[in-house]
Amino acid sequence: MVELSLPITLTFLVYLVVVMGIGYLAWRSTNTAADYFLGGRNLSPVVTALSAGASDMSGWVLLGLPGYAYLSGVEAGWIALGLCIGVALNWWLSAKRLRIYTYHLDDAVTIPSYFQRRFCAPGPWLRIVSSVFILLFFLFYVGSGLIGAGKLFVTVFGLGYHTAVIIGGSVIIAYTIFGGFLAVSWTDVFQALLMTLALVLVPIMAAYSIVDPQSFFSNVENSNPELLSWMTDRNGQPLTFIAIASLLGWGLAYFGQPHILARFKAVKSPAMVRTAASIGVGWSILVYFASIMVGLSGVAYLQAPMEDSEKVFMVLVGVIFHPVVAGFLLAAILAAIMSTVDSQLLVSSSTLAEDLYPIVRGKSLTDQQRVTMGRCSVALLALVALAIAMDQNSKVLDVVAYAWGGLGAALGPVTLMSLYWRRMNWQGALAGVLTGGLTVIIWKQLEGGWFDLYELVPGFFLSTLAVLIGSLMTGAPELKVAENFDVVQNSLSNNQ
Repeated sequence: MVELSLPITLTFLVYLVVVMGIGYLAWRSTNTAADYFLGGRNLSPVVTALSAGASDMSGWVLLGLPGYAYLSGVEAGWIALGLCIGVALNWWLSAKRLRIYTYHLDDAVTIPSYFQRRFCAPGPWLRIVSSVFILLFFLFYVGSGLIGAGKLFVTVFGLGYHTAVIIGGSVIIAYTIFGGFLAVSWTDVFQALLMTLALVLVPIMAAYSIVDPQSFFSNVENSNPELLSWMTDRNGQPLTFIAIASLLGWGLAYFGQPHILARFKAVKSPAMVRTAASIGVGWSILVYFASIMVGLSGVAYLQAPMEDSEKVFMVLVGVIFHPVVAGFLLAAILAAIMSTVDSQLLVSSSTLAEDLYPIVRGKSLTDQQRVTMGRCSVALLALVALAIAMDQNSKVLDVVAYAWGGLGAALGPVTLMSLYWRRMNWQGALAGVLTGGLTVIIWKQLEGGWFDLYELVPGFFLSTLAVLIGSLMTGAPELKVAENFDVVQNSLSNNQ
C-alpha cells in the first residue's frame, strides 16, 4: 500500500474539485437532448481526438496492460500493435462517414437509432437487440472501471474495497448525471493529458532511479530473459498462432465501441476528422508504448515479486516519487477510469432513453423528458455496475476483454459494413448483431484447442459472414435506404 499522507490526500481532492467544476460548467451549457448526449455536435478536433482516446483506454491502460507486461514482457506488445492498428482503421474508415450519416438520418444520436434509420427497419427488433447487447456488455465494462477504482483507493488510502468502489462510483455518477456529454468530453481532455504525463514519466524516472540507467533492460533480462522476446511466452514456449491472433485481434473491436463512435458523431464538421485522426492515432501509439514500459519498469526496478501485477504502476509511483507528485500521478488512474466509465454510462443511458424506453412506453419523449430519462438511467445503470464490481478478486483486464469483445463482435461488422455496402439490409444487420453477440457469450464458456482463441475474433468474422448471407438471401433494401446511401456518398465527394 502507498503510504497515506496529507499531500497525496490534498492532491486527490484538488483533482476531484477540478472534475466536478468542469461538470458544473458543462451543466450550465446543457439545454437539449442533443447537448446532453452528443454535445450539440460541436467538438473541436483536439477535444474529439483526446476524448475518444481517453474514453477508450480507461483504467486498464494504467492497471491491466502494465500488469500484463509485468508478467509477460514484450509479449504485451502484440496487444498494443493490434490496438494501434484498430485505432487508425477506425478513424480512417468510420469517423467521417459515420458523422455524415448520423447527421443526415434525422440526427441519430445512438448506434441502435442509426441502425433503425439506416435500414428503415419495419419493426423495433433491430433497435431492441442492438440496445440489449450494448447494455449487457457495458455493464461489465463499467464494472471493470469500478474494480480499478476500488484497487486504487485500497492501495492509496487503505480503505475497504467495497467502500472504495462506492466512493469512486459516486463521483463519476454525479458529474455524468448533471454535465452529460460536454462534461464527459471536457474532462476527458484534462484526463488524457494527465494519463499521458503519468505513463511517460514513470518509466523514465524508474530508469534513472536505477544505479546504472543503462542496466534497465539488463535487469529485466536477469529477471527473466524471455520477457524481452516477442515470440515466446514468459516460460520460453513459442507463441502459438492462436495466442498471436488473440492478442492482435483486440484491434477488431474498435468498429463497435459506442462510446468511441459517439465522438465521431460529435465532431463539429466532417472536414475536421482528418486532423482529429492524426492527433488520436499519434496519442494512442505513445500511450500504449508507455504503458508497456511501465510494466517492464516494474520488473527492472522492484526487487520483490508482486502478488497483484495490476498494481505495478501504483507501487512504482509510491516508491519513486515525492508524495505531492505521487498523489498527482495516482490521480491519473482515477482520471483514466472516470474518462471511460462516464462515457459508457452516458452511452448506456442514451440507449435506454432514446431506444428502449420509447418503445416500451409506445410514444416518443419530449426533449426535456429525454434529458431527464437519460439522467435517471445513468443512476440506475451505475447501481447495477456497482453490484458487478463488488467481487474484489476480479481482474480488470479479464472483465474488459469480455465486454470489449462483446461490443466489437456484435456491433463492429454491422457498423462498418453499413457505411460502405449499398446492398446491405435490415435482415443482414439483425443477423450480424445477433451472431456476433451470441458467439462471444457462447465461445467464452468453452475452452481447449480453437476455443482458446479470443472470443472477439470468431465473433467478428462470423458476424461479418452473417451480414453477408442475411442481406443476400433476403430482398434488396428499400429505395429510401439506397437513396440515403447515395446522399452520404455525394456528401463525401463534395467534402462536406
